[in-house]
Amino acid sequence: MNMNTASNPQHPTTIGVVVIGRNEGDRLKRCLNSLVDSVDLMVYVDSGSTDDSVVFAKSLGVDVVDLDLNKPFTMARGRNEGFDRLMAIKPDVDYVQFVDGDCEVVEGWINIARQTLDENPNYVAVSGRRSERYPEASLYNRLCDIEWNGPTGIVPNSGGDVMMRTQPFKQVGGFNIAMIAGEEGELTFRLREKGWQIYRVDTPMTMHDAAMTRFGQWWKRTLRAGHAYADGMAMHGKSSERYNVRPVISSLVWGLGMPMCALICLIASWFWLPALIGTAMVLLLTIVTWLRIVRGLRVKSRSISESLLFSTFCMLAKLPQALGVAWFCSNRLRGTRSGLIEYKTASAS
Repeated sequence: MNMNTASNPQHPTTIGVVVIGRNEGDRLKRCLNSLVDSVDLMVYVDSGSTDDSVVFAKSLGVDVVDLDLNKPFTMARGRNEGFDRLMAIKPDVDYVQFVDGDCEVVEGWINIARQTLDENPNYVAVSGRRSERYPEASLYNRLCDIEWNGPTGIVPNSGGDVMMRTQPFKQVGGFNIAMIAGEEGELTFRLREKGWQIYRVDTPMTMHDAAMTRFGQWWKRTLRAGHAYADGMAMHGKSSERYNVRPVISSLVWGLGMPMCALICLIASWFWLPALIGTAMVLLLTIVTWLRIVRGLRVKSRSISESLLFSTFCMLAKLPQALGVAWFCSNRLRGTRSGLIEYKTASAS
């Protein structure tokens, strides 16, 4: 693999890459090919693929970690084990680029990310814009494409595709391997607590392939998000930032509280007519909240069709998110942890 020239010729920064995947097929091939000639060292972490993922990675000279499937698998665990292998092979790597196996890295991104970290010693992590490869394939892919288009500048969360300084990553213990989702936000919270900053550049970084074509896939992904909100709040909700408290409350209020209130009022209206007022108030609050989301997206220059679509699914998402919160709480009371939630099918090789 080729080594890029860093901005400081006396100490050229070195970059390693950790890619995680399972049965990603052509998605993984695009991912590895987009990186193999741009970095000093690459590690691919495979979690029990039954396709030719491992064989293909090795054919490119990529170091492969086969995860022990006798231990619970999470994406956080995969990234950590990949990072450990990276450090074992080349302990002096300055930066590590984490990439999911369903993403292709845009040409030039590695240099942009490295330069950003080189020139800004307060930044611990830098990411760019992720976009969907096939947003027109389904409305669920389109929703993801809208979701990825978040704010730039100093941000609270990096997302899964990110370049990080290796030393701070090690100092805080890496990702929390017990989390089945939301591990990026939890890690960056701990880094921010140490005084570091997270930065998002307004430039293309990766092309993602969500491959969501069915409502059930969207439901599982959204359920997982609710679980992640609750997991993060359980760990850091009492901090001064009140980490994840707001999304958890929002999920419970709009996903469970409001529908139950409307149902109770509707039933009561059969024998107590004024209860219809309660039903009308719930509907009115829901419409007002939906319109506020639409307006916020329009301010961000989204088209009216995208704004209406995303706002509608934001409201619909509250129910599976609330169920994800409830699922986490139920497991916590029983002293158990949730297993991985997978929504994606294997790609063709």
